[in-house]
Amino acid sequence: MKVTISLIKADVGSLAGHHIVIPKQIEVAKQSLEEAEKNGLIIDHYVFNCGDDLELLMVHTKGENNPEIHKLAWDTFKEVTEKVSKPLKLYAAGQDLLKEAFAGTVKGMGPGVAEMEIEERISEPFIVVAADKTSTGGFNLPLFRIFGDPSNTAGLIIDPKMHGGFIFRVLDVKEGKHVDLACPAEMYDLITLIGTTERYVIERVYRADDKLLAAVSSTTRLSLIAGKYVGKDDPCMIIRMQHGLPAVGEVLVAFSEPWLVPGFMRGSHYGPIMPVSLKNAVCTVFDGPPRVVALGFNLSNGQLVGLRGEEPADLFDDPAFDRARAIANDITAFMRRMGEFMPARLGPEEMEYTTLPKVLEKLKDRKQLV
Repeated sequence: MKVTISLIKADVGSLAGHHIVIPKQIEVAKQSLEEAEKNGLIIDHYVFNCGDDLELLMVHTKGENNPEIHKLAWDTFKEVTEKVSKPLKLYAAGQDLLKEAFAGTVKGMGPGVAEMEIEERISEPFIVVAADKTSTGGFNLPLFRIFGDPSNTAGLIIDPKMHGGFIFRVLDVKEGKHVDLACPAEMYDLITLIGTTERYVIERVYRADDKLLAAVSSTTRLSLIAGKYVGKDDPCMIIRMQHGLPAVGEVLVAFSEPWLVPGFMRGSHYGPIMPVSLKNAVCTVFDGPPRVVALGFNLSNGQLVGLRGEEPADLFDDPAFDRARAIANDITAFMRRMGEFMPARLGPEEMEYTTLPKVLEKLKDRKQLV
């Protein structure tokens, strides 16, 4: 039996600024998905948050980009917005819901989507990863480390099923086109593209030998949809593990050295991404640092297997990541000491949705050639 794992997220309002989802929002979302499960639309679900983003994890048999599943997610976000966020005057209520009416898929409407249709293996462990205060492309580096860098993933060298490498599907978010690049043969071409994280985004990863789908990442660019700055994209992704794919430790070690991503401090500055537990997935100091959570599940006939019956393994809730968190805090302090000067602040292309164009317009008649 083929099953589909759908991870769909949106910022629909939060407590105390762009900070955290409140329990009532999660409760209403759970009720919506529980009703869908009772009606047979989905097999299983899990609702969580990363900072101010509400995350809906659903398992079903409808396939990717299914209108019923996407409408369920859209209606759930709308219900949370109307029943909780707006009445309680939560900050930025419904922020990521950029369209008025559902149009068959949430893609292009604001929410982020990572979906994969798979045939369950004899054992099907997977991780869902979600970030706050960063943009699409923020996962390019760890995805490359996990599936392309043998210094991170020993299995690329010693596991016969992985030795043939992986194929990376890279999306040009401005042109809407993608290209498949095989590693290790096309590694340099791959890095040339994905190093430009704001334009070229790893969308999918396949095992080269048999085209087994190994990972998917959301690719929504909110500013390109809205035509203005409406918050960062806060990407999410799904990664399958073990049995000819990277081991859980090889996935997690890719997050043990912080890297700089765009997104924090009003969405206009670079900051280090910090791996945290669910309880610490709250962006506070300097509106950051950007946070990332990783939740581990097994899949069994479409059912999510976790701890204590339903809770996933909170994989960054581990002192092994204390060093990464300390480094991220040090980098954050260093970057903020630069104030409003590049490279702490984003470049002009990413600042086009802030006050920069207005300042240039105001001063255009005062520009002089000496």
